[in-house]
Amino acid sequence: MLRQTEPGVLAAGIGASLRLDPAQLPTRYAAPDRGADGGQRSIDLHADRVVIRRTASGARMKLQLPVSAYRGVAVRVSEDASQATDSVEVVLVHADPALSVPLVSMADADDVVADWQLWGVALRMPLLIEDADGAMREAFPRMGAVMIGKPRPRRRRRSTLKDRRPSALMRRKACDGIAGRPVYREREIIART
Repeated sequence: MLRQTEPGVLAAGIGASLRLDPAQLPTRYAAPDRGADGGQRSIDLHADRVVIRRTASGARMKLQLPVSAYRGVAVRVSEDASQATDSVEVVLVHADPALSVPLVSMADADDVVADWQLWGVALRMPLLIEDADGAMREAFPRMGAVMIGKPRPRRRRRSTLKDRRPSALMRRKACDGIAGRPVYREREIIART
């Protein structure tokens, strides 16, 4: 198993920034957990599953969930009252908030959109936005796995005569006899013996 030990990647904790690389999966890291002993839990993130390990009241727990059990990758702004600043997070969101997994947590929002989109592609999950009231909605409309967007204008075909003439005839060249020369036709069939 690969571990992300780059200088910019730290364990998520109070005052620490977290920035995982989606190209280096699987990875193991620590994230804050209020209900766990020591205030942290260990997360193993794979492309197809998430393993959460924590200890609560001396009992060790291990939860293994498929990535498909999650709703999507969300970006949210959280206010930190102790530092009077806002931090931006990219989170793998589950219906149960205790099972949501932080992926990126930074004080500045410079590269958050790029990280958010990279995580959505890496995990093949929809991109979500958290509204002010806490409700999650998709950032882009989708139908199944296909994103719906504004339809593009129809592609212009070879010429404006496309509707008047079949394309097979457009490939043909005009006969040399028609271009300025008289055409002689015989109306009789003569049989010679």
